[in-house]
Amino acid sequence: MLDKKYFGTDGIRGKVGEFPINPEFVLKLGWAAGMVLGKGSRVLIGKDTRISGYLIESLLEAGLSSAGVMTNLLGPMPTPAVAYLTRTFNAEAGIVISASHNPYYDNGIKFFSTLGTKFSSELEIAIEEQLGQPLRMVNAADLGKAKRLDDAAGRYIEFCKSTLGLNRNLNGMKIVLDCANGATYHIAPAVFSELKAEVIELGTAPDGFNINHNCGSIHPELLAKIVCAENADLGIAFDGDGDRVIMVDHHGEIVSGDELLFIMAKYRWKTSGIIGTLMSNLGLELSLKQLGIDFKRTKVGDRYVMEALKENNWILGGEPSGHIVNLALTSTGDGIVSALQVLSVICDTGQNLATLKSEMLKFPQVLINVAAGQRGLEKHPKVLQAVTEAETVLGNSGRVLLRASGTEPLIRIMVEGEDVKQVKTLAQMLAETVKRCS
Repeated sequence: MLDKKYFGTDGIRGKVGEFPINPEFVLKLGWAAGMVLGKGSRVLIGKDTRISGYLIESLLEAGLSSAGVMTNLLGPMPTPAVAYLTRTFNAEAGIVISASHNPYYDNGIKFFSTLGTKFSSELEIAIEEQLGQPLRMVNAADLGKAKRLDDAAGRYIEFCKSTLGLNRNLNGMKIVLDCANGATYHIAPAVFSELKAEVIELGTAPDGFNINHNCGSIHPELLAKIVCAENADLGIAFDGDGDRVIMVDHHGEIVSGDELLFIMAKYRWKTSGIIGTLMSNLGLELSLKQLGIDFKRTKVGDRYVMEALKENNWILGGEPSGHIVNLALTSTGDGIVSALQVLSVICDTGQNLATLKSEMLKFPQVLINVAAGQRGLEKHPKVLQAVTEAETVLGNSGRVLLRASGTEPLIRIMVEGEDVKQVKTLAQMLAETVKRCS
């Protein structure tokens, strides 16, 4: 199979105004995708709350129209909502304009198939090949039209509510929601309040620039403080496009994606196996083993989690970041749906989130991101030597992982072991080595 030039693990992403997230490329990308899908096809377009979303939405619409494709504009909408609506409307494709957890000055474009799953590599390669051709629009009589879908949000809200289960609600539960000033800002509060929870809102005032800024699933510190100050039962934090979720218990302690996955596996979704990634905590693997649940790791990225689930015919998998896939309910990671599955366990068991979280063994784990001035730093001889030294110190009671980020110019360093002081020291040593080699 040919290597892809533009598509990464999660679509095409970059800094706005710089190639490939610039007007010329995005316009042609819309056209190329339209040519691959075929004249008369229907495409749904959703976006998060970045100011650049207006520009990119218009460019994609124009490109698709020039190829004779009809577009339905959803406006701000979580990534999983676009996947769900693409499937339920039987559209040929869905497009999400988002850079997920990145700052506002980044943006990205990812495609979903009519099944609500990420485009296959074959389709992405076909689009890249079409990008190499001259842009030739269809005849004026065949140009695609565009219109907004006004009931899109309501449809998705009802779907989310249905996953809690029939005749079940959250009455009596006090929840703090942090929507990261992103795509869930008008969706999540409606879902949880309509399920009769008392909702306190954070991150629901997007201005085009504040998405993910000191809020959401990658910055849950304020959420933790508000949960304690309001004496809430728990807190829920989404990322900018709503496919990730991190929770906070009533003590203000963070509950990671690994712990949420464990709770679902033990109480809500009985399954023979769970898919994690190279970043998943060793404690998750050991705790699942005690329950007789198999555990397999794959490369980092929901695309790889999805592939492994299908290969093993399993339904549940995810990442420590809170990107959790449940194929019994959805076709992609969904932060709101994942949170509702955990809340369902709380309702069924009568236990609070802190108690449920404590049932999973968790090894101390330190993560450090180091700016990468060049490619391949994780394979530099001195870096590899430092990794070997760290692994020797840890022995069989820990793990070391260095990898290049698929979405940002960073080297991600993870060290895990039984002794938190030792883990911190080794992680810092590796970070300094990478910096010296850059």
